[in-house]
Amino acid sequence: MLNVGALHEGYVLDHIKAGKAMTIYHDLKLDKTDYQVAIIKNAKSNKMGKKDIIKVECPVDTLDLDIVGFIDHNITVNIIKDEQIVEKRELKPPKQIVNIIKCKNPRCITSIEQELDQVFILSDPEKEIYRCKYCEEKYRGHRNK
Repeated sequence: MLNVGALHEGYVLDHIKAGKAMTIYHDLKLDKTDYQVAIIKNAKSNKMGKKDIIKVECPVDTLDLDIVGFIDHNITVNIIKDEQIVEKRELKPPKQIVNIIKCKNPRCITSIEQELDQVFILSDPEKEIYRCKYCEEKYRGHRNK
């Protein structure tokens, strides 16, 4: 049995599709922090068969959960304080994402103006389609499909 210590304060990201934990790790820029992070890959799951889990010891409200909601809004987010789950947060696709994906339109102003933020707006929540704020280029959400 694998035993990973309890968190004093932070997040447990659960029900991540098996093999996707490292994508989330990099997108959340956890590799650029000194937070304690535990990544459990291919854990047994009654619901999913196999799943990944990420535990992050950090101040609450530190992580950008919009990034997680964009990647896969089916991920369960447990918020931990004093080694207890104080909240389970269900994610939704965010209405706007900034600097998570890049516009692929070579004529978009973001391709020319490098310091300009890459802003995408959720234009079709049902199909999870995002459009570039500047040129209306489409991008289909759910990075892990």
